[in-house]
Amino acid sequence: MSSFETIPPAEGCAELIDLVGRLGQPRVLVLGDVMLDRYVWGDAERISQEAPVILLRADRREERLGGASSVATLLRALGAKVDLAGVAGHDESGRRVRELLDDMGVDHQAVVPDATRPTTVKERYIGRAQHRHPQQMIRVDYEVRTPVEGELERALLAEVFDRLGRADVVLVSDYDKGVCTPRVLTAVLTACRQRGIRVLADPIRGGDYRKYHGCAALTPNRLEAGLATGRSIQTTADAMASGCQLVDQLDLEAAIVTLDKEGMALVHRDGRRQLFPTRPRQVYDITGAGDMVLAVMGMALAAGVDYGDAIRLANVAGGLEVEKIGVATVTRDEIVHDLQTFAKSAGGPSKLLTRAALASHVERLRQQGRKVAFTNGCFDVLHAGHVEYLQDARAQGDALIVGLNTDASVRRLKGPSRPVNTQEARALVLAGLESIDAITLFDEETPLELIRLVRPDVLVKGADYRVDQVVGAEFVHSYGGRVHLAPLRAGYSTTQLLTRLAAA
Repeated sequence: MSSFETIPPAEGCAELIDLVGRLGQPRVLVLGDVMLDRYVWGDAERISQEAPVILLRADRREERLGGASSVATLLRALGAKVDLAGVAGHDESGRRVRELLDDMGVDHQAVVPDATRPTTVKERYIGRAQHRHPQQMIRVDYEVRTPVEGELERALLAEVFDRLGRADVVLVSDYDKGVCTPRVLTAVLTACRQRGIRVLADPIRGGDYRKYHGCAALTPNRLEAGLATGRSIQTTADAMASGCQLVDQLDLEAAIVTLDKEGMALVHRDGRRQLFPTRPRQVYDITGAGDMVLAVMGMALAAGVDYGDAIRLANVAGGLEVEKIGVATVTRDEIVHDLQTFAKSAGGPSKLLTRAALASHVERLRQQGRKVAFTNGCFDVLHAGHVEYLQDARAQGDALIVGLNTDASVRRLKGPSRPVNTQEARALVLAGLESIDAITLFDEETPLELIRLVRPDVLVKGADYRVDQVVGAEFVHSYGGRVHLAPLRAGYSTTQLLTRLAAA
């Protein structure tokens, strides 16, 4: 299988933005393995004296929903109405799962309790080197994979059948923990065919794929598709051949093989063979990427979107997901902002953000465990002093946000002859500096509201100020942040530079 079409990632951004606005609120039934993801964060400081292992000094513990419950969470964040069906232990972790599902507004009445097994828990230890750059160090799983059967199986199917009447689509999130047995899936697929409901499945790694016969589509990754078809998927042509085999053997509408950084390969029953490349991303953690693809694909298809556009949308959402640590939600606003900035960019995404986009950007930085620094100024005629100041500001954290005075606010501060350069020109020049991650305009007398929005870990101002003179210092200190007074390069100021230029 060597013939296929490549769809550029930049194609149709405007159409995708419009599509996001038309997704509506479909009702999605998620069936699969319910899990709890636990994260222990800390600084990886030294080697233990007891054994040649890294010592993690833990400072934060976090719990999120995983597996099928992760898919349900991602769908809710995207605006879908969600029913979750599965099995959870009659234990503290199961109680916590239900509590988190309640917080997200997911209907979990179809999650059947089982006193004979623990709730599946995946515990990840995340270490920061030099107090930054978080990386997963180890994962510990607590689980039992016993297949559901007997009364438990009958209770689960009864709950699923009760909810099929209101479902627009059914998603199967199979992690091979005992819920998605051949008997359960055969019964559900038969009932869905009778009702004309599409079923999409994220399949297991290895095992017998015959239990997925009759699904509308599968979304295996490279390894899963290879194991299912007995192929080594090294090229796009290999992925297409594997997809064709799955479509033929399992009577699918489509097979979507996810190829990590290369994007997704679509093989459709109607003859389409298409590669949808993804855009380059800063990958922090691939955890949850498959869940995100399944969630967005299901929601889009439920809204009447074609497979091609659904995949392009899933590529964007999956890309945003891997920029975050662990399984983290992505909103429609984030997807729209990502599409808008990509459409505007020539060589990379725009750094000039609206307040709403800045809030989403900062939230992504927080989820990545990154330290945020903030400074502000007019930055009218950029000179070496500015560049060194901004480099020092960036060195205080993992990302630097700059609040830029609007033209009107510069005139109020410095008189009618300033600024020399418009706010658009000043923002463009700043965006060219590697030290700056994002820029936003502010027209207020002070940047206090902007500082309250960003909640920086480090507030940076020039050393010509005292800490008690820095706007926002008291607020930043109130939650444990710090104020840094950056040294200024002697002999450089915009006023002096303009005076010399006038004299010349």
